[in-house]
Amino acid sequence: MASITLDQVSKTYPNGQTAARDLTIEIGDGELLVLVGPSGSGKSTVLRLVAGLELPTAGRILIDGRDVTAVPPQRRDLAMVFQSYALYPHKSVRENLAFGLRVRRVDAAEIDARVRLAAATLGIEALLDRKPAQLSGGQRQRVALGRAIVREPKAFLLDEPLSNLDPLLRVATRTELGLLHRRLAATMVYVTHDQEEAMTLGTRVAVMRNGAIEQIGPALALFRRPANTFVAGFVGSPAMNLWPGACRRLDGRARVASAVCSIDLDEAGQSVPDGAELVAGVRPHDIDLTSDGDVTGRVEIVEPLGPVTLVHLRVAGLPGEFVRVIVPSDARIGVDDQARFRIRRDRLHLFDGRTGRRLN
Repeated sequence: MASITLDQVSKTYPNGQTAARDLTIEIGDGELLVLVGPSGSGKSTVLRLVAGLELPTAGRILIDGRDVTAVPPQRRDLAMVFQSYALYPHKSVRENLAFGLRVRRVDAAEIDARVRLAAATLGIEALLDRKPAQLSGGQRQRVALGRAIVREPKAFLLDEPLSNLDPLLRVATRTELGLLHRRLAATMVYVTHDQEEAMTLGTRVAVMRNGAIEQIGPALALFRRPANTFVAGFVGSPAMNLWPGACRRLDGRARVASAVCSIDLDEAGQSVPDGAELVAGVRPHDIDLTSDGDVTGRVEIVEPLGPVTLVHLRVAGLPGEFVRVIVPSDARIGVDDQARFRIRRDRLHLFDGRTGRRLN
């Protein structure tokens, strides 16, 4: 396996569109880095740059310390798995797995050994003589992974490989991918727009927007301490509540005042000028519905989610915004109920209202 480095990499197309902006990323040997972000954020472009399918406008790409920026894709020794399985329909699973090795003129005995090992690793030994049309979506995806595994590449590049699967199969295949990464100890770069996939799979997660990395780190670090309002709203399901507020001087002390909370900034160690725009954030599971809560809202929507229920509250002073609260599934609450709630102050996230940057 190998380490991969992007050193101040940018990509601008002739039409002026910038898909990657000054990216510097170190991907360790054996790491699974997930690139996540909305459509058009540049994550697939990063994968294509690493693969050599695109050339950067600026910067360098290194594999194991070797500069491969101008090296063609076939000489980078990387395996790419796409969301479309790209299997040869007229060939059997065995022939699909072996095809790339035959093109490279690998010895027949070596090909057979690698195909058998990959099939055993993925649990598809019984499928080797079938054609792709005889396979389910999950089985086809495993064959596509197997075709990459038999090559024994330096690293795997996976571009939304689960997006064509139905929800149940997607979760099962995601688990298999995580186990596969552990068994192979392989370097993997994985692209997805699904933040749940990112949170569960990645050794580290890089959140992208407009060609730039907003934050990179372990999934739980991004969840617990998002660097800005974009990451706060993107990572986590249900999304974090984000409410506009301002710094106000009350009784000589600076406080963040919004429709749902009032927090002493001096006690929180924040030096914020009077009148500064702020955004207060809190996750739905960090709000308690309680009879002695300090804010009241009217229940607009109740969404049962199995073990918990997501409640949407309408609060005066928050036009067009809901306060989302997670409650136990057996909570007795219905539409149009009046509910009082309290925010767990030690779980409050505070952001600059102009830049979105985290303050606490």
